[in-house]
Amino acid sequence: MKQITRSRLDRRALLSSLAMLPFLSAALRSTSAMAQTQAGPLPSWNEGPTKASIVDFVARVTENGGPYFVPPDQRIATFDNDGTLWIEQPMYVQLAFALDRVKVLAPMHPEWKDKQPFAAVLNGDLKALAAFGEKGVAELLAVTHAGMTTAEFEKIVTDWLATARDGRFKRPYTELVYQPMLELLAYLRTNGFKTFIVSGGGVEFMRPWTEAIYGVPPEQVVGSSIKTRYEMRDSTPVLFRLPDIDFIDDKAGKPIGINSHIGRRPIAAFGNSDGDLEMLQWATLGTSGARFGLIVHHTDAEREYAYDRQSHFGKLDVALDAAALNRWTVVDMKNDWKSIFSFD
Repeated sequence: MKQITRSRLDRRALLSSLAMLPFLSAALRSTSAMAQTQAGPLPSWNEGPTKASIVDFVARVTENGGPYFVPPDQRIATFDNDGTLWIEQPMYVQLAFALDRVKVLAPMHPEWKDKQPFAAVLNGDLKALAAFGEKGVAELLAVTHAGMTTAEFEKIVTDWLATARDGRFKRPYTELVYQPMLELLAYLRTNGFKTFIVSGGGVEFMRPWTEAIYGVPPEQVVGSSIKTRYEMRDSTPVLFRLPDIDFIDDKAGKPIGINSHIGRRPIAAFGNSDGDLEMLQWATLGTSGARFGLIVHHTDAEREYAYDRQSHFGKLDVALDAAALNRWTVVDMKNDWKSIFSFD
């Protein structure tokens, strides 16, 4: 799929429109954890100040009797998903899912070939789709993410991830996760942290697969959501997904989502874009004790993508400037990571 250009169809537009929006096995995660033990922490990270900042922070908060010691039940770490744990270019994976769903449903809607924005999707004209902006995306997501039970939606997502392939790497999206971040998740958990995903993506789009891929169970996933309705069908209770927004877990919504779903303020937060700014602020500013913020800066066009201030997806501008002021660690993917994906 070609990247959407010109019109800024950014994350806020996507989510504010309608935020409804074979895997890595447990054995593979265990192998990764064993490799860390044998090779030292974070083996896919190059030695240097970035890796050292992580290891030093963990050492401080886990030192019994130390001045910065944090009890295990308070060691909360929150991670953005798109662009922080897995790929988000040339578009968010959930948007790719929505576009594919339009094509699957098209035979039942012959009128779509002449009706926008559906015609733009069916013709592969993403420039035209972008021109429809928020309203157009709302129509697409209303069709592809609502009008079904939560169980039906989970199966659709799971089936799609099992067959969908990224256009550049020709691999399942669930393989396009960042190996250094998988190691970081495992390293934190080994040291008594509880890891949460706090993403602008749809919570029910992520929950079917985050435990298999990241080791993060569904109850530790916070995301955007649509409204649901409780119904009884043939004496069986179901939750039916409605085409109405419930909560947008992006930008200022992230601290709100953390407070509502987690109930503890994180001591560490990890993101990659301006959408993560408020989460990083919430975790690190205006509170005592050791705190840690980290931004993944995409600087490797050869192995992945290079983008920041001008990107349509995962724009990193204000948060990049804030990192220097707030002493957040900034990962230079090209120089700090030995490998980006497990297959590198």
